[in-house]
Formats: sequence, structure tokens, C-alpha cells
Amino acid sequence: MFIQTESTPNPATLKFLPGQTVLETGTADFPNADAAQTSPLAQRLFGIEGTTGVFFGSDFVTVTKADAVDWDHIKPSLLGAIMEHFQSGQPVMGAGAEAAGGHADQDGPDGEIVTQIKELLDTRVRPAVAQDGGDITFYGFDKGVVYLQMQGACSGCPSSTLTLKMGIENLLRHYIPEVVEVRPVA
Repeated sequence: MFIQTESTPNPATLKFLPGQTVLETGTADFPNADAAQTSPLAQRLFGIEGTTGVFFGSDFVTVTKADAVDWDHIKPSLLGAIMEHFQSGQPVMGAGAEAAGGHADQDGPDGEIVTQIKELLDTRVRPAVAQDGGDITFYGFDKGVVYLQMQGACSGCPSSTLTLKMGIENLLRHYIPEVVEVRPVA
């Protein structure tokens, strides 16, 4: 098994490509070791000292490290853990655990606008942030404001605010006049 790695715009996060499916559908975000209880793979990665976050996409794993830890020291252990996990035949997610679909539902008077927002996020934004080892989750739309959460490599990335404001906000405002602002959800 050969695992490729890619840097991300977030210097504290590295993207690992195991060359096979990680999650069949959705994404899974583990912002700390406690959240990793539903995933044998995430637990294994948090077992490596210096790991502070784990995120799964369809064909990648992103790992965030502590600032004090150097990639040269932690990367070989992470590669070994990912390889061991996939060779063990264990599932990525434990029984009963589900990956996130990535969107909250919203009906009511803004239902059509929300549908348009979700469609643009799915077709134009999510593929781009997945390239960087992350994802974006829709949280809601209220009085012209779209609430989104960055995940994986995009969470805590120095350029995530710029991505939200200059990229995503401009895109949504261009196609959907009712959108006036995009705000991050922590």
C-alpha cells in the first residue's frame, strides 16, 4: 500500500491519500480525541502524540498537528498508523456511527433560497475545499446571512476567513441576490 501526502493551505494540517475509499458518503470531523470514539482509525491517529485533529473525506484523511510538533517527527507514525489500519480490515467508522451529510435542513419561506445555496456549495465550493483536505458545512440562512462551518484542513487555516469572505460570499452573492453576508460558525 502506498499512501500519498499533500500539503494544505493550513501549515498545521497534512492530507493523506491512501489510494482507496475512506468514507462511502459524507465526511467525518474529529476535532479532539474524545470525538474519535466512533472511529477506530481516528482513535489510532489520536494515539500518536501531537495529533490535535482528524478529518475524513471520501478518499482522504487529513490530520492536524500541534504547533510544537514538527511534521518530520510525526508524519512517519501517521503513515504507519493509516497503513496498519487499512491492512487490518477494521472499519473506518465503528458500528452505528454515521458520517455527516454536510448540511442542515431548512424549510419555510427561505426554503428555495436554501436549496440554491446548498446546490452551489455542493457543486462549486465543496470540491474546491476537498482539494485542500477539508469540507464546509451549511448551518443556516437567516435575514440574508449564510452560516457555514469550515472543517478538516480548512478549520483554523489562516486563509479560511479570506476563503469565506472573498470566495464563498462573493460566489453566493453573485448567484443569489438574497445573500448579503457569509459568517463562520465556530
